[in-house]
Amino acid sequence: MRRLLLGILAVVIVPACAPASSAPAPPSELLISPSPTAFTLVTAGEVQGAVPDGWHAALADPELGIRGGFVASPRAGGWPDIDGTAVGMSATWVDATRVGVPSDFYYLAANGPLLSRLTTSVNCREQSHRVYLDRRPTFDLRRRSPGHFMAEGAGVCRRGSRATRYAYFVAAPGFGPVHEMGIPSSGLYVVVAVVLAHHGARDLLKQLIGRTRFGDDGIRDFVAVARPAQTA
Repeated sequence: MRRLLLGILAVVIVPACAPASSAPAPPSELLISPSPTAFTLVTAGEVQGAVPDGWHAALADPELGIRGGFVASPRAGGWPDIDGTAVGMSATWVDATRVGVPSDFYYLAANGPLLSRLTTSVNCREQSHRVYLDRRPTFDLRRRSPGHFMAEGAGVCRRGSRATRYAYFVAAPGFGPVHEMGIPSSGLYVVVAVVLAHHGARDLLKQLIGRTRFGDDGIRDFVAVARPAQTA
């Protein structure tokens, strides 16, 4: 189980695994559109979002097609690392039909280790965390009992004199109304953004997370259909 979980994390964070399906993934197209606001609109297949003007966006997985969406950063060449110190954004989903693992394991990935470099780092402190859905699967192959998970959070990171703020949204919609939203073949949604901790950083993070859409649904649409399970 641990090996499979680590494999899912590798697909989501650094896609280096061959897809379960041998069929080539349909090509994704990255569209960059200016707007009258201080944001540039980004469309990567079925993912839409907005990034600050001057940021560079790229497809999250242009080769394997396991992970859809985009990454963006003030620096060209992608987002170097999601450790709370590098400014950037990632809005991605995992194509469950190509990865070929039970939906139960997306629950494990979403519920903790996926964003642990932010939430448990010695340099970072989580300031808010809200769980909307949390049903642990049974992992019993003899009877079907899928799980699902949805949460969002925010915090601050410091390294030396450099301070950043982060926010994230993660969902593993194994079943229920949330499973019917967004992208039908998705097993996992992840949106995470890190910005410099200056005046207006919280509002900027709300814009980056809140303007992200998967298919026809935005993050607030996902939250609206989920009943809050617990607050921490």
